[in-house]
Amino acid sequence: MSLPAENTFPDIRDRLRDASSVTAGFMADIISQTCRRFPSPGQGGKTARIERLIESGAWTDAVLALVDLELPQWQVRRLVYDEGEWHCALSRERELPDWLDRAIETRHEDLALAILGAFLEARQLSAPESRTSVPTVPHRDGSLCPPLLVDSFS
Repeated sequence: MSLPAENTFPDIRDRLRDASSVTAGFMADIISQTCRRFPSPGQGGKTARIERLIESGAWTDAVLALVDLELPQWQVRRLVYDEGEWHCALSRERELPDWLDRAIETRHEDLALAILGAFLEARQLSAPESRTSVPTVPHRDGSLCPPLLVDSFS
């Protein structure tokens, strides 16, 4: 399964921002548009668990299991409820002090959507870039030396 075009992430983030709660349809869209490992033949137990959690409406557990499957190098660093919103931070280096860590932080009124927002941000950062095997040299429009016409008229 190939990853979606880069413009899929803003569309899903807009839907997430406007959502008031997670639904099975929204989870299905996120999984189909952003996940590379779901369903995974080598991780059959994890994908089956996620499907069971979605069927039972255990949204927070389903999103955490999705993070574990899709982004095993990312971990929840902090979950805080403050002034009506859940704040979620995902990190690759959870043991580092806050000021050294480059955690992804999102917030939402719904806990599962706050974690899902952080998942989408981490997923986009972790998405492989399409590059050629040969490095490219940046092209400059204004060259330092203008081209000269050199002909031998002898």
